[in-house]
Amino acid sequence: MEFNPNYNPYSGARSVHYAKNGMVATSQPLAAQAGLDIMKQGGNAVDAAIATAACLTVTEPTSNGIGGDAFAIVWMKGLIFGLNSSGSAPRKISIDAVKSKGHDVMPKMGWLPVTVPGAPAAWAALSRRFGALTLQECLEPAIEYAREGFAVSPVVGKYWDAALNAYAKNKDKEYHPFFDTFAPKGRSPRVGEMMRLRDHANTLEEIGETLAESFYRGNLADKIVTFSEKTSGFLSESDLADFYPTWVEPISTSYRNYDIWEMPPNGQGLVALLALNILKGYEFDPADRDAMYTFHRQFEATKLAFTAGKEFITDPNHMRVSVEELLSEDYAARLRSYIGDMAVQPAPIEPNNSGTVYLATADGQGNMVSYIQSNYMGFGSGLVVPNTGIALQNRGADFSLDPAHANALAGGKRSYHTIIPGFITRGGHAIGSFGVMGGYMQPQGHVQVVMNSIDFGLNPQAALDAPRWQWIQDKLFHVEHAFPRHIAQNLALRGHQIQPLFDSGSFGRGQIIWRDPDTGVLAGGTESRCDGAIAAW
Repeated sequence: MEFNPNYNPYSGARSVHYAKNGMVATSQPLAAQAGLDIMKQGGNAVDAAIATAACLTVTEPTSNGIGGDAFAIVWMKGLIFGLNSSGSAPRKISIDAVKSKGHDVMPKMGWLPVTVPGAPAAWAALSRRFGALTLQECLEPAIEYAREGFAVSPVVGKYWDAALNAYAKNKDKEYHPFFDTFAPKGRSPRVGEMMRLRDHANTLEEIGETLAESFYRGNLADKIVTFSEKTSGFLSESDLADFYPTWVEPISTSYRNYDIWEMPPNGQGLVALLALNILKGYEFDPADRDAMYTFHRQFEATKLAFTAGKEFITDPNHMRVSVEELLSEDYAARLRSYIGDMAVQPAPIEPNNSGTVYLATADGQGNMVSYIQSNYMGFGSGLVVPNTGIALQNRGADFSLDPAHANALAGGKRSYHTIIPGFITRGGHAIGSFGVMGGYMQPQGHVQVVMNSIDFGLNPQAALDAPRWQWIQDKLFHVEHAFPRHIAQNLALRGHQIQPLFDSGSFGRGQIIWRDPDTGVLAGGTESRCDGAIAAW
């Protein structure tokens, strides 16, 4: 991928990172370094991804946890693989069960939105298939930080405090372990303060020793089920025992002679590919990066892609339309035909913000990993299994309570899933991994990063630093405070409702590692909107 490493027109610009032997890019510096340390011990890109992911459950618990889900795209020895480790709704739950508790929509807190955690199984599956080191060895850095303590980084500290303020309204007994775990002093930890999560350490140790078997069919599973039974939850022994991750073939579209890869449904990566399929029908000059019509077309393509995605994406066993149909050139042309000079009103969709971590790794042998995991909304459901550090996710909040909807809640069903890793190849060679975390911002971030890199020739750091936009609903778009004012005014004249935000927290946090196929040199960019860091050698 051609770019100018010394050109970054955006404020607070960082330099592109270069290395040859290995690189880890993620949202928290200690986790990035942990992944690199594992590579230096003889691990490959997969081992580094596992170590980084596990460390993030400790050093950035505000965005992910041991009780969350995970997806990965792996480039290993010239082949691409996808891993879907998202859990399903408990078999005992139903629309009627939720409505009987007085809810017209899926709640965000408590047991009702809890789904089977997939992250520990993802680590084990990746290690078993591709790891050069044992899972136990890969989890050692996370165990050490949990047991001995780590200094809380600035953005993590900010969101830790905000989350505890939001979760404080939950006074019922089942929420007490959350506060025991994450606020042992009766408050959130201060930035720079040492924090220990000893229960995390013991649980991670058990996951490593048993290749995650304890979590699904052993001692840890028993603790999860016991907590569920005592507090009127729905998770059962069989829900955990029957869970295994699924190896899948990533889906792709061709964009300007590059192949853009995403995970298939139930993930929302299809939305990014749909939008790119629409946008490749237009020509964009590198000088058009900040042109009004560039943003107008991106805005309209995103709305159309999301409208289709929210209508059709769900558990693949319940999809009513095939991925092939949705990614066809004919369908892209039909959607493109709706884009005119003025903003159109789409079917109403109301995106939510969330907490997610993304990481990219690459080793000196050409292997690369694009990995993402999440508890969904910050810490998740607000439920922590006592004495384990397992914060249970609230992924089920995305289910619909309309029985006729494709994503209708049903026991044993996977929900529409927001977390998506991305990957780019060209001519059968890996170009690299990328991702932008953050709920429904993710496919929008993918589109912006891909176009910044391919259409506009920005280097990986500049591609991340560029001011972002996010579709919210109807004709409403949020834009970052650095978004050009005159462009925002012109877009408003086209019928878009433009709302600038001064806090960039909702615009996602991304990482990029590109690889030069000829030299093997790695070039990385990391997120300036968080505690992003790259560790390399």
